[in-house]
Amino acid sequence: MTSTSSLISTLPGRSYTDPALFVAEQARIFEVLWFCALRSDELARPGAFKTVQVGRESVIVVRGRDGELRAFLNVCRHRGARLCVEETGEVKRTLKCPYHAWAYDLDGRLAAAPNLVKMPDVDRVEYGLVPVALREWLGYAWVCLADQPPSFEDTVMHAATERLGDPAAIEHYQTDKLALGRRIRYDVRANWKLIVENFMECYHCATIHPELTAVLPEFAGGYAAQYYVGHGAEFAERVQGFTVDGSPGFGKLPDVSAEQDRRYYAITVKPQVFVNLVPDHVIVHRMFPMAVDRTVVECDWLYHPDVVASGADLSLSVELFHRVNEQDFDACERTQPGMYSRAYRSGGVLVPSEHHISAFHDWVNQRLRG
Repeated sequence: MTSTSSLISTLPGRSYTDPALFVAEQARIFEVLWFCALRSDELARPGAFKTVQVGRESVIVVRGRDGELRAFLNVCRHRGARLCVEETGEVKRTLKCPYHAWAYDLDGRLAAAPNLVKMPDVDRVEYGLVPVALREWLGYAWVCLADQPPSFEDTVMHAATERLGDPAAIEHYQTDKLALGRRIRYDVRANWKLIVENFMECYHCATIHPELTAVLPEFAGGYAAQYYVGHGAEFAERVQGFTVDGSPGFGKLPDVSAEQDRRYYAITVKPQVFVNLVPDHVIVHRMFPMAVDRTVVECDWLYHPDVVASGADLSLSVELFHRVNEQDFDACERTQPGMYSRAYRSGGVLVPSEHHISAFHDWVNQRLRG
């Protein structure tokens, strides 16, 4: 019989169901930390823009005429109307509000408005769009709504170092130079924390991931790669590539080291990014928490540009983690109703192979306490 000393309590059920707590998480987590918004090369030309939901705010990311990416709150400074109503688009010169036609340059300055020349006291900088901090890393644009953003190096980049044990390890994959091979968007009827917890552990792998454990047999033992600093799960001896049937992939990425070959590494970058590293491609998940019981997840499969340009069949490569995603998200959706139950009022327990999840729970509680 398992001793209770080997079990650690989880968060209580209301952490996953209380709309007020979700609002607090938006304010104290997603609106003050670095948030991975989009793949930088999605906005290839000047004037290309995309709107992204970050906490309770809509954010515009736009490519300027100088080639730089900039981010702004998606709110017209005149009367507060939403400036860009489309998710993506491209403008020639300005972002124009559809309500009263106030127009903003791509650098955020107020460029024009009806009768603006008759209003000399309207400062074009002061009444420009509200800027949002932006950094680029791994080929993605990360934004932060905080007035004083936390150190990008000490938070986002440190997550990779903390997990891999070597600051240079993730650079071997040259993720910023890879090309998007496939993107799948999942609408998951579950709280965002259930998805994080699921990704961090592999106690469930033997139960629901037959394809994954066939490629990475050590996962059948219940311990996830993230349980150990610097550890990558080794491919099965018969497996040739990270594919749904173990068939060959596309050849090791040029700078991946011999130690990283035939291994899988997983990184959680709090609060909403998962990075999966294998020798021939990288898989990036970005979560967008939309409600206490709904999370949109965008999953990108990134390959060497030559692979994508060649028109190579990516299906066996994509299918492996697509199945893993569907299996995981189905489990999270089956768990969400239990969070409302009296049986989970005080929460559940973490077994030893899940103990590292308690650090995530502590982190959430610390953020909510401010």
